[in-house]
Amino acid sequence: MPRFAANLTMMFNEWPFLDRFAAAAAAGFEAVEFLFPYEHRPDAIAERLAKNGLSQVLFNLPPGNWAAGERGLASLAERFDELQVGVETALSYAEATGVKRLHLMSGIASRDDKEAVEAYRKAIVWTAGKLADRGIHLLIEPINGRDMPGYFLNDFGFAEALVRDLALPNLKLQFDIYHRQIMHGDVTMALRRLMPLIGHIQIASVPSRHEPATGELDDHFIFDELDRLGYAGFVGCEYRPRSKTLDGLSWLVPYTGERQSPISGAKRGVLP
Repeated sequence: MPRFAANLTMMFNEWPFLDRFAAAAAAGFEAVEFLFPYEHRPDAIAERLAKNGLSQVLFNLPPGNWAAGERGLASLAERFDELQVGVETALSYAEATGVKRLHLMSGIASRDDKEAVEAYRKAIVWTAGKLADRGIHLLIEPINGRDMPGYFLNDFGFAEALVRDLALPNLKLQFDIYHRQIMHGDVTMALRRLMPLIGHIQIASVPSRHEPATGELDDHFIFDELDRLGYAGFVGCEYRPRSKTLDGLSWLVPYTGERQSPISGAKRGVLP
């Protein structure tokens, strides 16, 4: 049975960020992920994780100036020094939270630019080495151009070839089912072929990026397929709720097992 991690950047936005940990735990989640932790102290996040019995499964390395439209630094040769500083910052959060997977965003650049390709490879090799010393996997994620125009890593084939070519023990693929379906389709066959390379999986409905099982894919079939493939990691719920987060959690009930269901928890008023 799949295990799910609430994405606290997108879900539980009815609460301030640091209160979302308690909300996610009360709704039946065992783990969380989010885009970035850097607006809060490492110890503040660690305290919320411990208090609510949650595991931190993923967050992103610093992406540059997000508000200005930057989406990572790895393919930008002139920003390598800044990337190195960002990795050191992220490692302080990794130590506090116990996270074992960090995502390196590629940035906005063209794969036809040889300098960008070389910069990206250099950034991956250097970052993977730094993370390996801490027992942390480095993840790279193809992201579709509709959601993120101009993103360098916008193709699963390129990502797969790169992971296989570099052959770094702690370099893995972040397989987002939403992005895969938009870019290439053929989700199930891709999961079967790429499973040995996959370090983390994320889910959202297609095309609207809402709750699972509300779009064009049979997400419950995909969850069953993950069991058949022996995937033992968490599935990150990187979706935007259609309305209030709790109102859309009925899809999760079959997977909560003996834990409190999100619906019953909400009715009992146990959420913060």
